[in-house]
Amino acid sequence: MKIVGIAACTAGIAHTYIAKEKLIQAAQSRGHEAHIETQGLAGRQEVLSKEQIAQADIVIIAADIKVNGRERFADKKVVEVPTSIVVKSPNKLIEKLEELEKG
Repeated sequence: MKIVGIAACTAGIAHTYIAKEKLIQAAQSRGHEAHIETQGLAGRQEVLSKEQIAQADIVIIAADIKVNGRERFADKKVVEVPTSIVVKSPNKLIEKLEELEKG
């Protein structure tokens, strides 16, 4: 499964990057590919390419704030969760995405 997403916490510092890393690690450990954009005080970093979005099977938005660029995911399955869920239970989240994708 190919996963793309956005991680963004209130301050745009710790939880944003922790959520990104945990998502990527959990996805890779289960044989998936993940690309996660971050948004916060530093602006948008590691911005997702049109190609990455087009190839994605599912989109995860792990955010505690409003994120920019949601329109890019108009034709995709989008799952939204707070960053705390990703930080605490990244593997369970990936399992849920797998179930959703099998649908």
